[in-house]
Amino acid sequence: MKIQSRLLGCLLILLLQLPGAILGQQEPADGAAKPLFSSTERLDVRLSYSNRDLIRDTNDSTYLNTMLLYRVGDEAWDSVEVRIRARGNWRKANCFLAPVKVRIKKAAARGTLFEGIKELKFVLPCAPTDDCADYVLKEYLAYKFYEMVTPFHFRTRRMRLEYVDQKKRNEKAYELEAFMIEDIANVADRNRGKRLKRTVHPLQQDHLSSVQNDFFQFMIGNTDFSSAYQHNEKLIFVDGRQAIPIPYDFDMSGMVNAHYAVVSSVQGDNLDIEKVTQRLFRGFKRDPQVFDAVRRQYLDLKPRVMAYLDSMAEDFHNSRQFQNTRDFLENFFQILRDDTSYREQILVSARDQ
Repeated sequence: MKIQSRLLGCLLILLLQLPGAILGQQEPADGAAKPLFSSTERLDVRLSYSNRDLIRDTNDSTYLNTMLLYRVGDEAWDSVEVRIRARGNWRKANCFLAPVKVRIKKAAARGTLFEGIKELKFVLPCAPTDDCADYVLKEYLAYKFYEMVTPFHFRTRRMRLEYVDQKKRNEKAYELEAFMIEDIANVADRNRGKRLKRTVHPLQQDHLSSVQNDFFQFMIGNTDFSSAYQHNEKLIFVDGRQAIPIPYDFDMSGMVNAHYAVVSSVQGDNLDIEKVTQRLFRGFKRDPQVFDAVRRQYLDLKPRVMAYLDSMAEDFHNSRQFQNTRDFLENFFQILRDDTSYREQILVSARDQ
């Protein structure tokens, strides 16, 4: 058993040292990359619809028809016909603006920037305020940080969204911080895998990917997820590996620290924290070698994470929100560096079942 453990440890160290193999610097060359996500340049988008109708009249099977106008840089505006609906029951009930699910027919997308895209999620601010804009920016950053960890992630693209709320008597225009997220089908295709819709116990999911995900959720202070129930996580299957979790929806995390954020109670599981800025490790116990390898990976990633955050400092509306985010991430890396904190807050806190 000791020999097997040493071999596993050596293998993990080798994998984590391979350029791009685990860190997400290179992704599988399978021809499935979509033009929409081949650039990180901020996309100008215009949408016009009734916010009231979207929240009141749409559901999983009912959509509104509208035109999505878009522009890259100084290029001319182009358009694509789309269908949209509100998503997120909590946000629909508690926010002025709801996140949007977008569907695009193959014929409509052909020849446009959206070619090869059937579905997207648009993340919008809860309300058209500066604080809510910063919440969206921080959630976008969370996705970008996870891209650094693993190739098994959702791609995103930032938007400058000009939204016109159609009303009976008049229209009101908003300029919003927003971003789009690719569909899980595109994630699976890009990684030469398949989406799994059935549940898989977390301990039967890919150990390395699971621990990378658990550390990430701890890093951003997120407890609003469940690998067991696929709450804010999807699963894909890739040949040669067990089920791989793909996390999303981080607006309830401590890093975002939205004014409306509450501690998660997935499946009635009451957690021993009072606010989202208190970290709680929600991962399961696994081979210590895997934990140690992922710990080293995250410590090695710190310069990239902090540099990316710093590069977007001027995009924050409130400098205090930027500094709080920076301090929150620094605290995570301090926990990883300190052997006692790491053992008590991660290793000991890991769940048995």
